[in-house]
Parts: sequence; structure tokens; C-alpha cells
Amino acid sequence: MNFVGIIPSRYASSRFPGKPLALINGKTMIQRVYEQAKQALEHVYVATDDERIENEVKKFGGRVVITSANHESGTDRLAEAIVIIEKKNGIKFDVVVNIQGDEPFIQPEQIEQIKSCFEDSKTEIATLIKEIDNSEDIFDANKPKVILDKNMNAICFSRSPIPYLRNIDKSEWHLKHKFYRHIGMYAYKTTTLQNLTKIPQSSLELAESLEQMRWIENGYKIKVKETPFDSKGIDTPEDLERLNTNK
Repeated sequence: MNFVGIIPSRYASSRFPGKPLALINGKTMIQRVYEQAKQALEHVYVATDDERIENEVKKFGGRVVITSANHESGTDRLAEAIVIIEKKNGIKFDVVVNIQGDEPFIQPEQIEQIKSCFEDSKTEIATLIKEIDNSEDIFDANKPKVILDKNMNAICFSRSPIPYLRNIDKSEWHLKHKFYRHIGMYAYKTTTLQNLTKIPQSSLELAESLEQMRWIENGYKIKVKETPFDSKGIDTPEDLERLNTNK
């Protein structure tokens, strides 16, 4: 299959304005993400609405496309970007890999794992999970949990602990059941990606603030692959400061 990696990148982050251009050991965050992705994908693009990010990507020799500033989600930005990319290059891509622009330490192996989900021709959407090995993460609302069916498809995502373990002390939940947290990388068949952007927001999506619940509510299956690698996103200036302090 023909894969393309797209990194949605916005300058105007509410918690960390200019985050893609923040320096990590002498390189911008967006450059580090791009270089990691290129180790697993021949075709990688940054999709942005900001000329400062566009100029930075061109400066380090990356590929970039300009998209609308009015998108409500990274998925919508991807859907516009893939149309521009295919038209510009005269290439049709089977699968789009959505790479988070604030994870400069994404592992190429993670990208290879999500690509492998499409060895099953029925896969339309794929994502990654990691087993939780401590009770703190189970109850952390910023680390969405996921439960699966026997075919490694996601049944539900939630910021709450799922499943609930009745009559067991919460400090022991991770010892009594295998919990998984979501690692926020997605891949979509290109046709599926375009269809997803036409679906209105759903009640569960709005309740959890998790876009993937819209897809499940509308009958899409999300194939899941377990990864040993954690995600290390940079959400705030304090996260970056801790990183540079501990380098």
C-alpha cells in the first residue's frame, strides 16, 4: 500500500503558542517530529495554516502544505491536506498516517506498527495502545483508556477508568486487570478520512472530548495495535523546560 505521513501543525496553541518552533537541543520541535517520521515513511508532509511554520519546514528541507485556518480538528486539516498533496504530486495514497506535531520522540517502530494494521484489507482506521502498569495512569483523565474486542478493535475510549473493577481497591486495579491507554497516533484509508469529516459531532464525542467516539458511534471499526513505546507529548512550556533541564 502507498502510505503518506501528515503532521498537522498549528502556531496558535492556547496552552503553548508557537510550540512547533520551540527549540529542543538546538532543533525545532517540528523538525524533530518530521525527521523521526521520515525514518518510517518515504512521503511526509507538514500541514499548517501559518507561514512561520511553513518557512521553518522549508528551511530544514521538509515538505509542507498550507491549509485553512478554520479547521476544528486535526482530522479536518488532514483531509484538506491530502487533497492538496495528491493533486500537487499526481500520486494517489491508500493510507494517511496522522502524526502528532508535539511528539518529537515518536519512534519509527510505532509508525511501522500502525502501518501493519493495514495488512488486513478490511482495516479502515488504526491506532495504538499501551498497557498501563500503574494505578495513577488509570485515573488520569488526560490519558484516555480503551477497551477492545477479541479481534483487536476498539469498543470504547474514555477519560474515566474502563472497565470498572468492583470490590477491588483502586490501588490494585492495574494488578487485577489489563488496562490500556490510548497512544494518539491514527492512520486512515484515504477514502475513509474524507468520509469522517462529513459526520457531525456525536454525543459521546462531546461528552468525552474524544473525536474517535464519533467514528465508533457511526459504525466505524478502529483496529488497534499494542506498542511497547510510550508517547511523550509536549503540551506546555513547563513540559519543554523539564525536558531541556533533564537532557
